[in-house]
Amino acid sequence: MSATHSSAAHSEEPLDPGQRIVDAHHHLYERPGVRYLLGELKADLDSGHNVCATVFVQARSMLRTRGPEAMKPVGETEFASAVAEQCESGDRDGVRVCAAIVGQADLTLGEGVRPVLQAHIAAGGGRFRGVRHVATWDADGSLISPAYPTTEDLMATTAFRAGFAQLGPLGLSFDAWILSPQIPRLTALAQAFPITPIVLNHCGGIVRIGPYARQKDEVFRQWSVALRELADCPNVMVKLGGLGMVLSGFGFDTRQQAATSEELAAAWRPWIAHCIALFGPGRCMFESNFPADRGSYAYGTGWNAMKRLASGFPQSGKDDLFWRSASLLPSACLTSLLVAEGL
Repeated sequence: MSATHSSAAHSEEPLDPGQRIVDAHHHLYERPGVRYLLGELKADLDSGHNVCATVFVQARSMLRTRGPEAMKPVGETEFASAVAEQCESGDRDGVRVCAAIVGQADLTLGEGVRPVLQAHIAAGGGRFRGVRHVATWDADGSLISPAYPTTEDLMATTAFRAGFAQLGPLGLSFDAWILSPQIPRLTALAQAFPITPIVLNHCGGIVRIGPYARQKDEVFRQWSVALRELADCPNVMVKLGGLGMVLSGFGFDTRQQAATSEELAAAWRPWIAHCIALFGPGRCMFESNFPADRGSYAYGTGWNAMKRLASGFPQSGKDDLFWRSASLLPSACLTSLLVAEGL
């Protein structure tokens, strides 16, 4: 998907511009037709919203070109850490870009993944927070990326769980990028490792295209039931966003006219409201998921939509959703940053 869409030309004045924000999930990468590096992120951060810090999440980019295959993803953490250092030196006027880092590691290595995790921690300079081992799977192969080989029962395999078991002792969390029919499998994993923090990405991977396009009511029903069971696991939090991806089937990416924040909020409300109702603001965090969502709306427009969705909450709830929940994850650097800034 190209990051150049009519949405990029649409802009809105920021609502509640003083509301502090930690962007809990974004990427930096350069691929054919898509460049989204620090310069592009800076342009989005200039949309007028008070983003004080960001969380970088792996995207299979800037990998090491030499050395063992298992260690190549450490290059992405090295890259993100360098970006963070550049910004901390004054390049971004106080915005801590990549203040926390979620990297990639192959958990199917079992206990053998521990040296990889330790290398990430060393490369992160105190910023490395956790791992995302992409686990999206569906019987329809067109819905998943061939870049991330997986299986239906990946999260239940002995090898994966042996690798997953290395996270907790190292103080690391697990970012779960799955599709909504897989939520029960994540619930089983969360129950098996009740003290390892798990962060469900993108409202649980809502998929409403392909074979699911004509089953949208059933998708919501099954998703809501599965999410209710997952919410009973106190070690699980959820990122609210990712609904601009084609996978979600909202269709804003195909429109000639860019979406407004009112339109986005209206379309997203049933899903976002259900997540918050189940997990509570203290276990939910808003994310941009840029540039993946950039094909559907502009960065500032997305934050306006989220502010509309959070408008009924007291200030304490808004703070949970926009920055405090992200700071509670195992990220000493981000937590200390926010405390130091009096947030």
